[in-house]
Amino acid sequence: MAVYTKDSRLSEPIFEDPSIVAVINRFGIFLGVGDCTISEICADAGIDTDFFLAVINTYLNPDYFPERIAERTHLSMVVNYLEKTDHYYERIQIPNIDRHFNLLMQRKADCGSESCGDNNLQLLNKFYLEVRSDILSMIRDDIDYWFPYLKFCDNVSDDSFHKGYGIHDSRKIELPYDKSNIEDKIRDLISFFVIHLKGDYDRNLCVAVVSAISVLDKDIRQNNRIRDRILKPLCERSL
Repeated sequence: MAVYTKDSRLSEPIFEDPSIVAVINRFGIFLGVGDCTISEICADAGIDTDFFLAVINTYLNPDYFPERIAERTHLSMVVNYLEKTDHYYERIQIPNIDRHFNLLMQRKADCGSESCGDNNLQLLNKFYLEVRSDILSMIRDDIDYWFPYLKFCDNVSDDSFHKGYGIHDSRKIELPYDKSNIEDKIRDLISFFVIHLKGDYDRNLCVAVVSAISVLDKDIRQNNRIRDRILKPLCERSL
């Protein structure tokens, strides 16, 4: 898989994997990039090129490990990116799944066929709401606790702030990048659709629901890679 550099055209990773559009949007970069290089676009937008490259290469390439990232990137830069990612989940992706799932359940309620009542959609919806609650809880934990804490740690070394959070040894805190439980639950939800759905249901809406969940699943997994390979080294240096 290609590793992109400052001289690569930004259109190249977009053509490779269009899901990267959501990532560059978090930097304030949108479609219509022309033939500009990554370096040119980052310069125009006032974005740190090394950090931008670390994010898109880590997101796209499971074998990519950014070199010396802890020496070249501020912790607050990563946190700002992850904040925008969480807001995207909360305000765009989850509401999109909600809309499609609610319509799917409404079609089930309106269906007069006996087989509509025995298609396992009620159980799938119940499990989705559980997964949804877990994701939103993770986001609230990030936004209300971890991100303010990490931003502050990037600017000060005063141990009084750690104590204000009930943390007496900052080196012993559990860093906020292990989200494997969420990943597993989302995969289980997709598996339940694939294996256990039966009877009559709206096929098109079901495809829309599964597709939207799959997009969220991919984004969370690839951003967790960013947490592990970029946020983790920075936390270990700063805390």
